Amino acid sequence: MMRPILLLAVLALPLSAMASSFAGSSAGSASGASSAGSSSSGDDKIVIEARDDAAAFVASDGAIRGARLEAALLHLREQSVAQQQASDMALARTLLAR
Repeated sequence: MMRPILLLAVLALPLSAMASSFAGSSAGSASGASSAGSSSSGDDKIVIEARDDAAAFVASDGAIRGARLEAALLHLREQSVAQQQASDMALARTLLAR
């Protein structure tokens, strides 16, 4: 009778340690995201979502233009003057390099 209880206690110990580690890392990332500001996470989301469209654009030599790529191109051009001067192909390649 004592062995199953001891075995259960030994198995439960690592699970509770992992749960507290997960809770700490989740809370840490959530607080880090809120302190960094919402614009940077939104920027990343726009760029990340456009990667597939950018890959299709580059692979088709500009023939395939997805809506997410168009949104990312506008977003990138709003960020800096240098990106306003860049071609769509150059910005699409920049998106893929990120």
